Amino acid sequence: MNNPSEKKIWFPAKRYGWGWGAPCCWQGWVVLGVYIILLTAAALIIPKYGLPFFYGYTFVLSLILIAICWRKGEKPRWRWGKKS
Repeated sequence: MNNPSEKKIWFPAKRYGWGWGAPCCWQGWVVLGVYIILLTAAALIIPKYGLPFFYGYTFVLSLILIAICWRKGEKPRWRWGKKS
């Protein structure tokens, strides 16, 4: 049975390297989908405002995604594959 105090993971850690892999639940897929939709929309709409504005928007959007992954994902650390 699940422990109610246990944190539900949306983004599991990658097996190799540092960071997170593909989402493992629907909430993570929604977050990733919204990120991709907002980034695609920006690529179509924002260029009329200039490239620096697009870079700033992409940077802020990516920081938000990283913050969500940090909060709802496994603790990031360097991994070298399966544990023995």
